[in-house]
Amino acid sequence: MCGRFTQEYSWRQVRDAMDLTGPAPNLRARYNISPTTRIDIVRRTSVSRELARARWGLLPAWWKTPLKETKLSTFNARSEEAPGKPMFRSAWKVARCIVPASGFYEWTGPKTARIPHYITARDGGLLAMAGLWSEWTDPDSKESLLTATILTTAASAWMAHIHDRMPVFLQPEEFDAWLSAKAGKELMLPAPDHYLTEHVVSQRVNSSRAPDDDPTLIGAVS
Repeated sequence: MCGRFTQEYSWRQVRDAMDLTGPAPNLRARYNISPTTRIDIVRRTSVSRELARARWGLLPAWWKTPLKETKLSTFNARSEEAPGKPMFRSAWKVARCIVPASGFYEWTGPKTARIPHYITARDGGLLAMAGLWSEWTDPDSKESLLTATILTTAASAWMAHIHDRMPVFLQPEEFDAWLSAKAGKELMLPAPDHYLTEHVVSQRVNSSRAPDDDPTLIGAVS
């Protein structure tokens, strides 16, 4: 799964990595992104790709419960189930996205002494996590809200010692096929064992309330 991650990049970095167009947005490095907060996503437009902001936790257009009463955990979707699951089925067909990330967290050890691991691309580049998006309207406030989820798959052999699931990572040559929905399940594979690296970080990140603007959260500890 992926329940916490980071987005630390400049506009030039994400623009070049994702082949984006449009004016430079005001980006802020974030080191402790939690579900239900806003995240950057890349989605396809009629002429190009754009960087948009979405609530992390997908809500389908037909969902009728007001946001303040919604308790769903839809920040991840299992790629094996998403094409047929009512919560994600429509988005799988027509509303694909990429979630750019500089890294993500997973934990090992007992619940009373969880050890956080920060996982990044071995080459230091951006990670491109496969995702789905949905435009949803709150029935109470009538506010239109862009929402998104990150797709997961079975862990690679390398990842399995940390967790039995991992995000689906896309390569640049797969971006068009994914975003256009010309490809699907065949892209939902574990990352190669040489693709990622990890180090243990401070247990301060065990709390979702740790400041998301604190770069020391991703620093290695012995």
